Amino acid sequence: MATIIVQPGGERAGRARVNLTAIAHNRLMLLLILFLAITAILIGRLAWVGIFAHGNAGDGSLSPFLPARADIVDRNGVPLARTMDAYSVAVRPSKLIGDPGELARKLHEIFPDEPEAAFYKKLTGRGWAYLRRRALPEEVAAVNALGEIGIEFPREKERLYPQRTLGAHVLGFAPNAEGQGGMGVEAAFNDRLTQAAQRGKPFAISIDSRVQGALESELYAQLVQTKAKGAGGIIMDANTGEIIAMASIPVFDPNKLQNYAGKTCSESPLCNHMVQARYELGSSFKPLSIAAAMDAGVVTSMSKRYDATAPLAVAGFRIRDDHSMGRWINVPEILVHSSNIGTARIADEMGAEPLQKMFRSLDFDQRAPIEFNERAKGIWPSSWGRITSMTTAYGHGIAVTPLHLAAAYAALVNGGIWRPATMRKLRPDEVPEGRRVFTAATSARMRQLLRMIVSAGTGRSADAKGFRVGGKTGSAEKPQEGRYNKTSLVTTFASAFPMDNPRYVVVAIMDEATGQYGLRTAAWTAAPVVKRVVERTGPMLGVMPDESRDVDISDLMPLLHGDKEKE
Repeated sequence: MATIIVQPGGERAGRARVNLTAIAHNRLMLLLILFLAITAILIGRLAWVGIFAHGNAGDGSLSPFLPARADIVDRNGVPLARTMDAYSVAVRPSKLIGDPGELARKLHEIFPDEPEAAFYKKLTGRGWAYLRRRALPEEVAAVNALGEIGIEFPREKERLYPQRTLGAHVLGFAPNAEGQGGMGVEAAFNDRLTQAAQRGKPFAISIDSRVQGALESELYAQLVQTKAKGAGGIIMDANTGEIIAMASIPVFDPNKLQNYAGKTCSESPLCNHMVQARYELGSSFKPLSIAAAMDAGVVTSMSKRYDATAPLAVAGFRIRDDHSMGRWINVPEILVHSSNIGTARIADEMGAEPLQKMFRSLDFDQRAPIEFNERAKGIWPSSWGRITSMTTAYGHGIAVTPLHLAAAYAALVNGGIWRPATMRKLRPDEVPEGRRVFTAATSARMRQLLRMIVSAGTGRSADAKGFRVGGKTGSAEKPQEGRYNKTSLVTTFASAFPMDNPRYVVVAIMDEATGQYGLRTAAWTAAPVVKRVVERTGPMLGVMPDESRDVDISDLMPLLHGDKEKE
């Protein structure tokens, strides 16, 4: 009889395998639970950030994921300033293996705007140095192809201006992406551009880059043609105060800043003459003064006549007209023929108080009305005697920036409401209420008179057909060493269009234009710029030419004597 003996070890082995499987299962379950817990925490954190981050402007939790500075775009979304990882080119002279002289020559071929000697100095220097900041990718590739191990290509946060010089004075610059803006929009809106909760959202300004380009192009063409020292212009929404375009020539490239330390505003390209330079703007003040006289009850009829038969002698001074009419003239003739004598007589009858009140209501005694940090205050007369009231009425003895004048003309034509200029793109509910400066009736009459100046007076060269332009010329001698320099003129044309329903103010200024054939006044230097700018930009701004429409001036035209205008 056989006996079968079974070893008990098999049962223990099976039990052990079961225990190991259970342990492995438990560990996997624990890992799964930990994974789900971590995932839930992350989802909860992201949800919290999404819900509460925008409610806390100071929250910097997302800062590492945002650009150091918000992009700036024009009113249509065109990028004007961007922060990005830019290429740079640098050198460690101690690691160079090639000949520095040959390398400097090749670098100059890649970057022709940098002298070969400047490259050689850096290549033979003692320490690490930049060869190029903000290099283009193709330039980096060309340098890399030189095969020099001592050259490096660091990536850095840079503030770039893709439109180069376009709107440079408006945009300003930021020395680096993280720092304080140096001027223009970059400085004025620095908090908005660097705020953590806003940096991921582009900042839309009021500028239209298409209109800006047209304005700069026409100003530069006129500057070259008239051999002017400088030029500038402003296009402003007459009903909101938004600056659609602003240009100052000479210009600068914010991508390639130079050191202009120690230079005055007149010497530095960084100076925005539209908000920083003060000018005596001459006859462009006459419509403002006559409007003030109308509201003061001094001018009650357009047919009222004033003696312009001879120069006006006051306090040892003689006020003359450039082209004497030699007779008594009415209010439309004073503006159409730009009479200093007629304007001075109206101001003398009105007195200093109403004139000062009007100038103060237009902020002529304050800094230029815009957000920029760099803006000048008007030069206000130290005393207001009889002669001061008479001369300031036609733009002498008081100096303001071109932006002051643009804002004043907006009030003159928009129904009488003054609003400060702004670089922000405004929603309809953000337009400031403003303050009344002229009565609606006076504003309506001034639209007629300004249109007459263009259709029959000194502003004829600004008459863009179909756009119903109205405006006033101004030619003023520049003060120099306590007296006026008769050979140095600042010429201005201040205008608006279309005058039957004014939407935009356009101001053009030429500084010391020599003109052609000795014709240096605003009618020949500044007014033609406005005509070409309006023709180019009107359709961009939604104003189409229509020669079947115009301002009704039939009640005023019979008041003109009929003399052919002498320019």
